[in-house]
Amino acid sequence: MSTFERYLTIWVFLCIIAGVALGHLMPGLFQIIGAAEVANVNIPVAILIWLMIIPMLLKIDFRSLAQVGTYWRGIGVTLIINWAVKPFSMALLGWLFIGWLFRPYLPADQIDSYIAGLIILAAAPCTAMVFVWSNLTRGEPLFTLSQVALNDAIMVVAFAPIVGLLLGLSAITVPWDTLVLSVALYIVVPVMIAQVIRRRLTADGTTRALDGALAKLQPVSLLALLATLVLLFAFQGEQIIAQPTVIGLLAVPILIQVYLNSGLAYLLNRMAGERHCVAGPSALIGASNFFELAVAAAISLFGFQSGAALATVVGVLIEVPVMLSVVWIVNRSKGWYEAAPAVSRTTATERH
Repeated sequence: MSTFERYLTIWVFLCIIAGVALGHLMPGLFQIIGAAEVANVNIPVAILIWLMIIPMLLKIDFRSLAQVGTYWRGIGVTLIINWAVKPFSMALLGWLFIGWLFRPYLPADQIDSYIAGLIILAAAPCTAMVFVWSNLTRGEPLFTLSQVALNDAIMVVAFAPIVGLLLGLSAITVPWDTLVLSVALYIVVPVMIAQVIRRRLTADGTTRALDGALAKLQPVSLLALLATLVLLFAFQGEQIIAQPTVIGLLAVPILIQVYLNSGLAYLLNRMAGERHCVAGPSALIGASNFFELAVAAAISLFGFQSGAALATVVGVLIEVPVMLSVVWIVNRSKGWYEAAPAVSRTTATERH
C-alpha cells in the first residue's frame, strides 16, 4: 500500500472540508455541474467514475476463472457472504438502525434514501482494494484474483436485480431504467474497455507494459475518487453542517456489517478446513465494498444531494481504517485459526 493509499481517510476528510467550503463559496458553479445530466446521469461524475474504475478493472484477468476449482472452499464461502448474506444483512441493519433506532435523530425525508445508499453499498463486492488487503495478510494471490474475477462476472448480471429487490422490500420506488443504465455505464462498459486495454498491453506475453500503465493510472484513479468526493460534499455541505451526527449514525450499520461478514467468512473457512492464506482474503473480500460503483449508482439513482449518495460516501470514509483493523485481526489470529482440526487435516493432506 502506498503512502497516499495508507492515509486515504485523511484525504477523504480534507475533501469533505474542501467540498463543503467550495459549495458555500461557489454555489453557482456546482449548480451548473449538477445540471450537466443526460438521462439522469451526471456527465462530469460519469467521467470521474470511469477514471476511478477502469484502472482497477485492468488488474482483473478473467482467464483466472480457470483457477476457481482449486480454492473451492474459500470461493464458496465468499460467494455466500457476498451474494446471499451481505446485501440482505445490510438491508436489515439499515432498517433496524436508520429506519428505527436512529430515526428520531435523522432528517425524516431522507430515511429511505439513507437505507437505499447502504443497500447499494453492500450489493457491490470490492474489486480493487482487495488486492491490497490480501497482500497485507499474505493471502494466496491466485485465489484473490480468481475470486475478484468471479465476483465481477456475477456483478454484471446480479447487481441490478439484488438492488432492485431490496429497494423494493424497503418500500423505495426503484427507477429501473436508471438502475439498468448505471449497471451498463459503471460495470459492463468499463469491464469491456478494461479487458480490451489489458489484452493489448499483454499482447507480448508479459505484464511489463500493463504494470507500467497501472503505476501511472493508479494515482489518476485515486485523484478521480477524491475529486468526486469534493463534488459530493459541495452539494451535501449544508446538510452535513446542519446535521453533523448523520455521518456518525450512518457509520454504525456499516461498521457492524464489516465485522459481522468478515468474521462469519473467517469462521466458515475455518470450519471448512480452508488454509489461512485463503481464509484471510476471503474474509476481507466478504466484508469490503466496491464503493466507487456504489457512489456512482447512488448519484445516478437518487442524485447528488440525496441521503443515498451521502451514505455511500460514509462507506468511503471508514473503508481504509476499518479494513486495516480486520487485517490486523486476521494476522494476529493465524495460530488460533490453524489449530482447528479441519485446517490441520487439509494442510496435512496437501503436504502428502
